[in-house]
Amino acid sequence: MSERVMPGRTDGLITLGAADALWVELTADSAVPTASGAFTCSPAHARVGYVLLGGHVVATVGASGGQWSVPEVEVRRAAAELNAVGMDRQDLVRIGPFRGAPRQECNEETPLRWRQRITRELQELGGPEQAARREVCRPYHLAGIDWRQLLVEQTRDGTQRTWWLPRAVVRLLDMAEHAETQWAQAAARTRRASAAVTESPSHPRQSRAADGRQTTSPQGSTASPRPYNKELEGQLYSVLSRKPGISRRVAGWACAVCHTAPAAVLDHCHEHGYVRAPVCQSCNTQERPDHLYSNDIRVANRYTRLFHTDTDDWLRHWHRCPGCRARTTLPLPHLAAWTAHIACRSLRPTHRAPGGRKPCGVLRVSWTGSQQAPRSCLLTVAVDFCPSGEHRVLARVPYRDAVERFRAWLAETAPAVAAAAGPDRLDGLPTQFRPVIADTSGEDQALF
Repeated sequence: MSERVMPGRTDGLITLGAADALWVELTADSAVPTASGAFTCSPAHARVGYVLLGGHVVATVGASGGQWSVPEVEVRRAAAELNAVGMDRQDLVRIGPFRGAPRQECNEETPLRWRQRITRELQELGGPEQAARREVCRPYHLAGIDWRQLLVEQTRDGTQRTWWLPRAVVRLLDMAEHAETQWAQAAARTRRASAAVTESPSHPRQSRAADGRQTTSPQGSTASPRPYNKELEGQLYSVLSRKPGISRRVAGWACAVCHTAPAAVLDHCHEHGYVRAPVCQSCNTQERPDHLYSNDIRVANRYTRLFHTDTDDWLRHWHRCPGCRARTTLPLPHLAAWTAHIACRSLRPTHRAPGGRKPCGVLRVSWTGSQQAPRSCLLTVAVDFCPSGEHRVLARVPYRDAVERFRAWLAETAPAVAAAAGPDRLDGLPTQFRPVIADTSGEDQALF
């Protein structure tokens, strides 16, 4: 893109209208569709001191005549970051609606809270189709991203509507929300520091240029989240989650799995109770088993990413739980999904389809009993929605066999993870640890 002079450009600043045009032009070939009006349409609001573009904060500068501008170099930097984002439109994350989610009034003065904004707008306008036909001046972009082009609506049981966005966009919007939070906190610190000093010419509330322009951008407002370095390893979630300030502490880390988006939740092993690591909403959703019932899960396409594309990252993350690492296994729902997706892959039939053969139906795995009684726990792998109505049950795998198969596969697929597992690799456990699993059978479970 040539560095030509933009209309309205003065000393590196361009007007909001010119910035809108530049943003659309620079991101025309981006995998993530962008929207016009990123600087002039809600939820952008110049008077709050910044505008969000992707995961980037661009400061707004106001002149004495009421004209607002932004630095052109920041617009170009935000566009370059967005253009570098790859997106898989088939890799979707559910964003709502969720039962029990708190309602929040959203306007130009409130933070992004992009999930609530999307839910509120779609509920008010009757769905994505009606929303797309509304006037252009209505809010329709988030951080300069045209989410309506990417939103996927699905219906369960013919009644419940759910909304989904590509995972890459969810991470971008989470980064934008995190950047805005950092900006607001830095601005609050600046205001407190200014209030603590008596009105002194050497401590002005805002920096003012010689020509009367003023900027409200605080220093250090876009600090990146820090990497997670096992600070919470071996701690119990039931204890840690009750400590004051833990949410703020979690938000200061980067996601321990994807290492790009800011962390939002503290992931833990539901089977053993130990904290794994702070993760972003996208990764937390990706690893969550798709339960049909408490002992029945559907093996969705996202397990390809968990057990193929990003195998090392996810296995290492799951083995942050000392209980899973000691037994060299996974929590029962994850182990069941692995058994269906990997161990029974050769048993899944295929059907003729254009361009080749296609795997039959949708995999589902259920179990009887639990991991606390391994001799009686049985995994059943089945195929749902077979076009011919065949192949209902593919295999029945005892829990112990599934564990042994997983251990052999782990040693071959992720040898570094396997080498760090086992009862003799847990010297770092806290002094007062809880038993991993109650020993109900008298064998195989007495690990400590």
